[in-house]
Amino acid sequence: MTAENYQKIWQTVLLIPAGKVASYGQVADLAGLPGRARLVGKALGYAPTELAVPWYRVLRSDRSLGFAPGSATALEQRQLLLAEGVVLKHNRVSKATLWQPDLAELLFKLQY
Repeated sequence: MTAENYQKIWQTVLLIPAGKVASYGQVADLAGLPGRARLVGKALGYAPTELAVPWYRVLRSDRSLGFAPGSATALEQRQLLLAEGVVLKHNRVSKATLWQPDLAELLFKLQY
C-alpha cells in the first residue's frame, strides 16, 4: 500500500476530537478509501510516534474496542479513552461519543 494512503488515514484520524470516536470504516470513507477499514488498522500500526496519531479513538463498527478484551493494548486504549471522558460500558462506547464531522470539517478540513 502506498505511503500516500497511510498519510490520508493519519490526517483523518488526527481530526477526531478528544472525547469522540470513529470506526475503522468511517475513517476509511472520510480518507477517500471506502471499503478499506482493514487498511486503517494497518496504517495506525505504522503511524510514526512523532505524529501523535490518536489511534485509540478508532473503534470497531459496533463501537467496541479494537483489541481482544483484557489484552495490554485494549487496556491502554480503554485508559486513554477514559482519560478523555469517553465512558465505556462492556467495552463499548455510547452512540453519543461517535464523531460526526460538521459541514465545515467535511468541506475545509478533510481533504479527500
